[in-house]
Amino acid sequence: MDYKCILLCLTAVINTFFSLSDASLAAMSIDFGSQWIKMALVKPGVPMEMVLNEEARRKTPNLIIIKDNQRLFGDAALAYGVKYSKNSFTHLVDLLGKKIDNPIVSLYKERFPHLKFILDGARDAVQFNVDGEIYSVESIVAMILKRCREVVEKFAKQLVKDVVITVPVFFNQAERRALVTAAEIAELNLLQLLNDHTAAGLNYGAFRRKEITESAQTLLIYDVGATKVTASVLEYVLVEEKKRGEKDPVMTTLGVGYNRVVGGFEITQRLRDIFVNDFRKTKNTKTDITENPRSMAKMLQEAERVKIVLSANVNFTAQIESVHEEQDFTMSVTRTMLEDAMRDLEVKLVQPIVDALKMADLSPEKVTQVVLMGGGSRVPLIQEFVQKFFKKKELGKFLNTDEAIAMGAVYQAAHLSKGFKVKKFDVRDLQIFPIEVDFISAHNKDETGAGRLIRRPIYPMRSFIPASKKVLSFTSFTEDFSMNVNYGEMRQLSADQLMEFGSLNISEIKIGGVTDAYVKETAKEGTIFKGIKAHFDLDNSGILHFDGAEMLVERPPKAESTLASLAEKITGLFSSNNKMDQTKEKNEEILKSEEINDKSRSTTVGIAENRTKIEKPAGDNVTSKPAETNKTVANVAETKLDEKPQQIKISLKLAENILDVLPISGSEIVATKNRIAEFERKEKEKAIREEAHHDLESLAVDLSDKLTQDEFIRFLTADEHTALQKEVSQIKTWLEDDVDINTPTAEFVQNKKSIDELLRPVKVRITEEQERPAVVAELISMFNHTEMFLLLAQNLTEAEVFTEVEINSLSKLLDGTKNWLTAKMELQNKLKPTDSPAFPVSEGKEKLMSLDREVKYLLNKMKFAKPKAKKEEKAEKTTAESNETLLETTEEPRTVSEEKSNETSGDAQPLDDATDVKKNEELKAGKQKGGAPHDGSEL
Repeated sequence: MDYKCILLCLTAVINTFFSLSDASLAAMSIDFGSQWIKMALVKPGVPMEMVLNEEARRKTPNLIIIKDNQRLFGDAALAYGVKYSKNSFTHLVDLLGKKIDNPIVSLYKERFPHLKFILDGARDAVQFNVDGEIYSVESIVAMILKRCREVVEKFAKQLVKDVVITVPVFFNQAERRALVTAAEIAELNLLQLLNDHTAAGLNYGAFRRKEITESAQTLLIYDVGATKVTASVLEYVLVEEKKRGEKDPVMTTLGVGYNRVVGGFEITQRLRDIFVNDFRKTKNTKTDITENPRSMAKMLQEAERVKIVLSANVNFTAQIESVHEEQDFTMSVTRTMLEDAMRDLEVKLVQPIVDALKMADLSPEKVTQVVLMGGGSRVPLIQEFVQKFFKKKELGKFLNTDEAIAMGAVYQAAHLSKGFKVKKFDVRDLQIFPIEVDFISAHNKDETGAGRLIRRPIYPMRSFIPASKKVLSFTSFTEDFSMNVNYGEMRQLSADQLMEFGSLNISEIKIGGVTDAYVKETAKEGTIFKGIKAHFDLDNSGILHFDGAEMLVERPPKAESTLASLAEKITGLFSSNNKMDQTKEKNEEILKSEEINDKSRSTTVGIAENRTKIEKPAGDNVTSKPAETNKTVANVAETKLDEKPQQIKISLKLAENILDVLPISGSEIVATKNRIAEFERKEKEKAIREEAHHDLESLAVDLSDKLTQDEFIRFLTADEHTALQKEVSQIKTWLEDDVDINTPTAEFVQNKKSIDELLRPVKVRITEEQERPAVVAELISMFNHTEMFLLLAQNLTEAEVFTEVEINSLSKLLDGTKNWLTAKMELQNKLKPTDSPAFPVSEGKEKLMSLDREVKYLLNKMKFAKPKAKKEEKAEKTTAESNETLLETTEEPRTVSEEKSNETSGDAQPLDDATDVKKNEELKAGKQKGGAPHDGSEL
């Protein structure tokens, strides 16, 4: 019993291990757009695919509502977005890593004036006041990311933690760090922050590998999102790898242009303003509609719907019921009206294309293909602007706007995760914001005597990501010093873009411990100060890391170590004349022994001298003397002293101060995780409560209807019918009058339990009534099969397959079961539906299984049985034939044997009859044992 328990526990542990292993292999991608979120998944046994949310849609609104310590996400939040506009948060990507004085933050306040913004004094960043609770942007984004993970895990039916998240190409260091922090709070294992244009380009190239050749092709992706417009020039070419000798596709970003203000949301807002102006003209209201957040939310929602419709139609009618002060709104809108409102955006919409081509140093004619991306690219006027720029070049629309970025990112996730192997597709992304280091030189003085400002680029503009690690060397600092990490000169950005970019200073790095290390090391004789090295790394997410610094000094080799090495060498040479298996202690004893003669000593020294003078010509075979040995030792010592000095690295102390936007502190990260965990606990309790409420309400309504149906009532006694009617009536009244949001789950569970107790005997009767006919039919069928089997078994008496006891036992069991069923069914037919059954269905199933088990046992026995009578008869016949054959074949060889015997030996005697019989018996026995028959010449 203990052994079985151990096996069961071991099996459970192994299954758990493999399930966790499979979970760790799965990976996902999140296209974290400003207005919409798209997710994709890859897991073992399943190809890369888009994830469907609870509403079976491929894209989810990037929206969250926080109210009364409850949260709503996605489509559920969108349904209540108008009602709770003051608690709705969307387009949060625009606020990540921004100081409160950034123009993007000011624009966000204009677009969503109903939100309560507050200043985070410690970080100079934006926070929200929601019902008296303070939320940072990172914390709200983390909630959305964690919700994305839950949706993916529900779709995948397993745990998923590895993720690749896409970001706009113009995200700077502060914005990228903020999103990494949000992913950490969401407990995601971030594999990479991938630029969205790179993900789209990877999706294009990975699924069109056969179209990529040694001749470079250029692709311009024009993406119009909700709050941005980007243009990216990508190059695809096959490059041969020297090690493998195979050609793999390589995608390189050549140029990028962007506008982080204009987008589809700007067009929606302009259409909303058209509606607002028309409402003001046609309706008389006490208050202005713009003062009502709920009315403005309705207008914005209708403007988004009309914009989408006008992309495919030339006119449409906007309608909103009770938009403001119980006033309805109706307006006929044409596509021309919308286009007139956005014609001034042509320059802003086209400028990213100009910037991308300029950075790539290409003319429009040299672009192989132009591809449209993003929901805003569906607007006909925007397509007209792009077509006008490229003249006769055809605009491609073959990339799926809702899937391309997410699918490209999940391909990268599969490549980066450990559990998948994908075809090699190299990606070289572009670093569009140069990063440099500046410091005050300790030696180079200006006219005033102060140190000069030195600037050193570490990752210049148009360098590629992923990038190699960089090392900066400082030779002038012998004391503690500091340096600043900043962005370099960005001539490609306009004045507005520079203001939107934020701080040009990234961080200040202080390197300590230099003074103490320098004084300590240079005090040692022969030590030379070689400088200080600082290490930088730009990871595959485009985030800069300072990996440390160390001081380098050179130390001369120690004389003691040279002499010790020489002594060990001489000892080893001497011990080579002795046996290999002797120990070192024995060799030392031999060297110290006075019994060693001069001849052996001179031989030993000679060997040592020959090895130290190995570079001499082969003809110099001079016998060494003890005096010459001292000279050899001196030469070896000089050779050792000429070796290179030791390079010593001394780690230094580091302190980095962030200068752009401070990340949220570790304690705040912990507090945010705890807050999210509390939200999740309450949401789980709410889900359980709602399920209990729904179950009770459904049961009450269903039972109320069944209590009027004769088919159900016939299973109820009069008392049961009365009790159920009373209980259902009371519960329905309680649900309608007393239940509110504060009603505990236990009350729903208890009320349902009271109904279930009354229904239990009724359900048993109904179940028995429904299942009994099937069991009876199976029993009758089993009776027929068993009778046929018994008839067959009785005809096999000669074969002796079954014993008489087995046949009689089966016959007795069959008769007993038939008699039992007959008696029970006669009794059952006399009972009412409200009476207890004559026999439970479970008893009938046991009778059926017992009879079936007995028949199967006999069938298996018959299947493997071998008829004994036929086997013995065949064996006797075979034996008789073998004897006849052997007797015939032994006669002729006997004469040959005698002749040979007479020729070789005169003493040989002929075989008598007894010998013949004995040999025949031996041959017979050998053949029966399966041996090979003998050749007659051997006898």
